[in-house]
Amino acid sequence: MQTLSAHFMAAIPCDERERRSIDEFLRTVPSLAHPFDEGADLRHVTGSAIVVGARGVLLHRHKRLNMWLQPGGHVEPGETPAEAAAREAQEETGLPIRHPRSGPWLVHLDVHPGPHGHTHFDVRYLVNAPDDDPSPPEGESPDAAWFDWDEAIEMVDPGLAGALRTVRLLL
Repeated sequence: MQTLSAHFMAAIPCDERERRSIDEFLRTVPSLAHPFDEGADLRHVTGSAIVVGARGVLLHRHKRLNMWLQPGGHVEPGETPAEAAAREAQEETGLPIRHPRSGPWLVHLDVHPGPHGHTHFDVRYLVNAPDDDPSPPEGESPDAAWFDWDEAIEMVDPGLAGALRTVRLLL
């Protein structure tokens, strides 16, 4: 947790939404007894992946929310948020997902409502995937696709749009 807190204390937010998210993250997450355990508190850390490749950015239509999002989800016991982001992205897209060679690259934070009255402190990492067509397994959203950057930014929610703009500039 100290590594995440240190990163966000030094972070330059991409927009006002991320600035508010960083402030809320620094104010709330260190006070949680079990920040990665979704059952311990209504507020918990999640990990998600901004999946990139030569074809652009990979998104999936969330099966319950019916909106195009980055893959991601809850942190399993013993996992870091970076590990959760890569695992969830692989599970949801059917593609082999890898962090950059230099290691996990934390690129964005967004605090948003989750299901059942939960609040997700979503830690977003840049990950790479081969340019193959996604093949989500049964039980996952069947809608996953590569989008060019402009199209992806136009179709996602404002929190994710800020993250995508930032990642595109960084690449």
